[in-house]
Amino acid sequence: MACIFCQIAAGERPVHIVYEDDRAIAFRDIHPQAPTHILIIPRDHIDGPAEASADNEAVIGHLAVVAARVAADEGIAAGGYRLVLNQGRNGGQSVFHLHLHLLGGRRMGWPPG
Repeated sequence: MACIFCQIAAGERPVHIVYEDDRAIAFRDIHPQAPTHILIIPRDHIDGPAEASADNEAVIGHLAVVAARVAADEGIAAGGYRLVLNQGRNGGQSVFHLHLHLLGGRRMGWPPG
């Protein structure tokens, strides 16, 4: 299994998990870009947003629900946070397993980057 996020989902790599259920796992990013930086991944492998299909709609929506729950648990919901979903190398995707970045704990700039 070459995908690092698939290895994390299988429990084969140690990470600081903040939430998990049968469809998703949320864990702290090892290179945080904000005081709170959590990655939320589906347990099943999807390369990225462009490879998602109608069969994945429920789990992708579930990632957003998990993000809101984790933001509340982390104490950043009231002040606001950013969700980022990258596609492809030019879009900033470095791990080709769909993942949602939850960033918070500071004011975010615009445009993002």
